[in-house]
Amino acid sequence: MFTKMKNIDTAFKYVRGFTMLVIICCAVICCYTLSRSFQTVSRMQDKIYILAAGKALEAYASDRKDNVPVEARDHIKTFHQFFFTLDPDDKVIKTNVTKALYLADESAKRIYDDLKENGFYSGIISGNISQTIQIDSVTVDTRDYPYRFKCFSRQNIIRTTSILKRSLITEGSLRNVSRSDNNPHGFLIERFNTIENRDLTVENRK
Repeated sequence: MFTKMKNIDTAFKYVRGFTMLVIICCAVICCYTLSRSFQTVSRMQDKIYILAAGKALEAYASDRKDNVPVEARDHIKTFHQFFFTLDPDDKVIKTNVTKALYLADESAKRIYDDLKENGFYSGIISGNISQTIQIDSVTVDTRDYPYRFKCFSRQNIIRTTSILKRSLITEGSLRNVSRSDNNPHGFLIERFNTIENRDLTVENRK
């Protein structure tokens, strides 16, 4: 009888041990499932979908610091394209310059005022001149704040009889500001300065 009781006690211990093992395994599986679920939800929250031309485009959210060099270069390119792209139309000039001045401080405004006072924009209109800009490269030093930049570009000044090509090199710094519709990158150009603006070639138009 004692042997029978001992066998029952041993069997009970085995069953209890097996049950505890099953419970522990279930708990581990549940914790793993919850962890993976939270990770999946977190990744999904970093995605947004943009509807463009009837198509859903997937986009990813990321920290600002991951995109500072890319956004900074695009901000500088956008400013130069607005500020230096001109056509013989007063409304076009004002529209482009206004957009550019949202991206820079008074250093760019002073350049605009000086050009306007010297009759530069009037000459563009009266001479039926168009001016375009091609950005070759933009370097941004993000190691120190505010970020220093240098922009290398070429201008095409299209006159009735000729096309003048000029080299344009500018520099300045960037500081962070609030994002807005007028300034989507959240940067402001400061201490904007022209280092070089010289003639390269002149082509006669046929």
